[in-house]
Amino acid sequence: MTEGANTVTDGGDVPEIAVIPGDGIGQEVVPAAVDVLDAVGDYEFTEAEAGDATLDETGEALPAETYDLAASADATLFGAAGESAADVILPLREAVGSFVNIRPARAYPGVDALRPETDLVFLRENTEGVYAGHEDRLTDDVSTLTRVVTQSASRRLGQFACEFVEERGYDGFTVAHKANVMRETDGLFRDTVLAEAEAAGVDADTVLMDAFATHVCLDPEQFDVVVCPNLAGDVLSDLAAGLVGGLGLLPSANVGPERGLFEPVHGTAPDIAGDGVANPSATLLSAAMLVESLGDDEAGAQIRSAVESVLSDGPRTPDLGGEATTEDVTDAVLARL
Repeated sequence: MTEGANTVTDGGDVPEIAVIPGDGIGQEVVPAAVDVLDAVGDYEFTEAEAGDATLDETGEALPAETYDLAASADATLFGAAGESAADVILPLREAVGSFVNIRPARAYPGVDALRPETDLVFLRENTEGVYAGHEDRLTDDVSTLTRVVTQSASRRLGQFACEFVEERGYDGFTVAHKANVMRETDGLFRDTVLAEAEAAGVDADTVLMDAFATHVCLDPEQFDVVVCPNLAGDVLSDLAAGLVGGLGLLPSANVGPERGLFEPVHGTAPDIAGDGVANPSATLLSAAMLVESLGDDEAGAQIRSAVESVLSDGPRTPDLGGEATTEDVTDAVLARL
């Protein structure tokens, strides 16, 4: 299965990859991914800064030059940000024009997974919902949050979902929603996505998002591709991470019309940051999605195969029950490449 974005570079002969390690273990796993990318292709890497440390040093969590780099590079590899995450990742997604977040969640051989049969892909709307940023404190007692759902953004996601499942040979997709309560917003989202599926001749069914949370834990094989509003996609994909061995195994792609931003789903992991034992797998799998977005499916498959081999046979970092370092795992992946 090709999990990368549907973007292809139209730049020069050597694609430019913006590299933004960020905070915490991002400083350890992103360099590992750069080493792997360097082993499978010819890329120009341009590093930039963002996150809590950058905020302390410069007064800005996301300097203008970092935003501009992400907006112009062929693809961006991002690590993680701490307390300043909302001030970093949301503008970076805007910089690449991202309208959908792709989050595969699958169990790998050799990993102690709660549900080893899990193999899901979440397609999450990436621009609106409760993450649109319309919050107010009206009084000391009252704060409000405005949820934004538009037909245009829902239609764009629906069209992408139809293309995604057709290109990858899926039978169809499931729309997770809460239209029984949020009738206007989730009702618009559900109905618009379903209309796109009907127009494209793609099979689509629906499930209430809270019911999905139960069903996916009991029987994850009944789902393949799940299309979600912004917050639901965030929460439900993290839930799925618990079925396959944890957030350290989940990559993601933020897809725009011309470029993408690729990041592991895990955060900064401050409890182990600097210890050299962070699991680089999610970032390496994000790198596989990145090269696929640049049109190199073979390199993406090579990276994914090497990572899966190491996950199966070891060495493994402490989060997977081993004693290996980040460097040990990276070297093992490079050896297989």
